[in-house]
Amino acid sequence: MELIQENPDLSAYLADDEVIDHRHPLVRETAARLAKDAADSYAYARAAFEFVRDTIPHSHDSGDPRVTWRASDVLSLRTGICYAKAHALAALLRAEGIPTAFCYQRFDEVHGLVAVRFHGAWHRQDPRGNRPGVDARFSLDGERLAFTPDPESNEMDYPVLYAEPHPVVLSALRAAPDRTYLWKTLPTAL
Repeated sequence: MELIQENPDLSAYLADDEVIDHRHPLVRETAARLAKDAADSYAYARAAFEFVRDTIPHSHDSGDPRVTWRASDVLSLRTGICYAKAHALAALLRAEGIPTAFCYQRFDEVHGLVAVRFHGAWHRQDPRGNRPGVDARFSLDGERLAFTPDPESNEMDYPVLYAEPHPVVLSALRAAPDRTYLWKTLPTAL
C-alpha cells in the first residue's frame, strides 16, 4: 500500500497543538529521559514506541474506565485506547524532531496508529499494546502492526497520513465521559 501524505509540508507533522502537546513539561521531561540513553533518533523512536506500548496500558485491556485524548494526559494518567496512545507517541516523537503522522485501519471500528518518517519514507507503527495474539514491534524493515486487515471481511488500511488526529476520532474521544460510552460511539469509518 502506498501511504499518502495529506499535507505536503513536512513541518505539519512536527506541529504542537492542544492534542499533541509536545511542549507540555511532562512530555518534554519524558522525551528527555528517553533520549538520554538513545544513541540516535532511530534508537530514540524505538525507545519512545516501547515506552508507550509497554508502560501505558490500553484501557480496554486493563479495564480502566477513563478516556484520555491529550498526549500529556495519556502520559500523566497512564491509560488510553489506541488513538490516545498514538497521540502520546506522536508527541514524544515530535518533541525530538521526528515527523509523525496519524493513520488508521478499519475493522469493526476504526483503529489508530502512527507513521514515522525515516530515510525519506513513512513507516507505520502501532503502540496499542501487546497481549496474547497481538505482537506489535517497532520496525523500519516491514510492518509489525498489532492487526492485519482482512479485505474479504471489509477490513482495510486507510492510506492517508494525517498531520492531526482525524476529527471523527477526536470528536468521539472528547465526547465520551467514560470508556463504556466511548465503546458505543467509536467511529466505524472515516
